[in-house]
Amino acid sequence: MSLVKTLRTALTALTTNKMRSSLTVLGIIIGVAAVIALMSIGQGSQAAVTSNIESLGTNLLFVRAGASSEAGVRGAQGSAATLTLDDANALADPNLAPSVAAVAPEVDTFGQVVAGSENARTQIIGVTPDYQSVRNYQVAEGDFISNAQVQSNSMVAVLGSSVAETLFPDTDPVGQYVKINGLRFTVIGVLQSKGSTGLGSQDDVVMAPITSVMYRLSSTRTSAGGRSVSSINVEVVNANQVNAATQQITSILEQRHNITNGQADFTITSQNSLIQSLQNSTQVWVILLGAIAGISLLVGGIGIMNIMLVSVTERTREIGIRKALGAKRGNILLQFLIEAALMSLIGGAIGVLVGWGISSLISGLTLGGQTINTVISADIAILAVCVSAAIGIVFGLYPAYRAARLNPIEALRYE
Repeated sequence: MSLVKTLRTALTALTTNKMRSSLTVLGIIIGVAAVIALMSIGQGSQAAVTSNIESLGTNLLFVRAGASSEAGVRGAQGSAATLTLDDANALADPNLAPSVAAVAPEVDTFGQVVAGSENARTQIIGVTPDYQSVRNYQVAEGDFISNAQVQSNSMVAVLGSSVAETLFPDTDPVGQYVKINGLRFTVIGVLQSKGSTGLGSQDDVVMAPITSVMYRLSSTRTSAGGRSVSSINVEVVNANQVNAATQQITSILEQRHNITNGQADFTITSQNSLIQSLQNSTQVWVILLGAIAGISLLVGGIGIMNIMLVSVTERTREIGIRKALGAKRGNILLQFLIEAALMSLIGGAIGVLVGWGISSLISGLTLGGQTINTVISADIAILAVCVSAAIGIVFGLYPAYRAARLNPIEALRYE
């Protein structure tokens, strides 16, 4: 029997029992749709993480202080006060670090910000003008911090979008006054919203000149008694020079900190390694979602096996007649395998469309304060269809083998 005739016979067999075939196909549709929808949510989460980290800037290196140690007890990474403004200025020297494009030190602390009857406890970041370009911040209203304001320790502040909405829900914040830990600052600007990253919200911040934060709001000092910075953000000339920049930064800081034993009192983290680390953590989530969805696809495969066994029993006499007319075991085996594969492929194709529709409908929805983002890729759809076809063949193999092994004489006598 030719392949075309075999396919035609398989379609005839499936359409003979439309309701039974439809319910069997429905199991595959649900399984494939679940795989598409859940995997698209997982990939959407990965894409959102990558996008948010990239919104910090491009080709970045984060230089942070090392861990403190007191009485043999080691503190958290960054707890040691070892970085200074002079360190940042040295890294910005093109003669010492030619692979570095820009440097933006920062001082982090927390404070209570009050405006009239409104208040918020938020992160206070002392910055320089380069911080805006290095960390890819845009000003929605007003101005960013200038060099003159850094040099004069000006009491000015730039509000993150969420802080501005909290403190000034009905008025323009620019030109207004806020009190940070009791000290009066003039609001000179409001930042555009950047959303959240795996490191926290980029909108729940207040920025001020780094010198003002260092001398008025932060009490962190180095072991020598000088004022320290929390971290130094370094923008590399291009992605190809990240390793060179890392080596140059390491050499400069080791020399400045008199490090000779190789135990640096600072750490350098690249933006790419941060993205990779967060993607690895979300990959576990994606795999878990795929495994959950795969269970429903497995149940659909069991349904195919069940229906094909029923079909073999019902068509025992037909199988006997075909064998008596010269059909070989391979012809019978192929016939039932094609029927099982057809149900899987039809269910898989429809399931892809249903899954795509579900993903499109839920994309952008907010659940528990988090926005659901979905990404539908062709490889997921192709994989789901291929897996569904494979499941049809695997679960249809035993019924097909059972049909092929029937004794033609006993099959003809079957009633």
